[in-house]
Amino acid sequence: MEGYDRAAPPELRQNEGSLTSTLRTLLFFTALMIILPVGLYFSSKAYVFEGTLGMSNRDSYFYAAIVAVVTVHVVLALFVYAAWNEGSRQWREGKQD
Repeated sequence: MEGYDRAAPPELRQNEGSLTSTLRTLLFFTALMIILPVGLYFSSKAYVFEGTLGMSNRDSYFYAAIVAVVTVHVVLALFVYAAWNEGSRQWREGKQD
């Protein structure tokens, strides 16, 4: 029972920090994936395509959907970029130890 009284080893604390960082990144991009495409769909439909450009209701649905799909792809690309850089940073820190 003596082993349970000691603090966690440094490797475990570092792993816990990287897990927290990874979870924070995942939750951030999940929120972006939900909020940005939906928000840009409705705002571009109402304000850009129908309001500014004067398109019909039917045409504005189509172009707003394209904006939402492009937004999803941009968020996915940003997530892959962030995950790649975070993984390589953690690998470099682990390699130097």
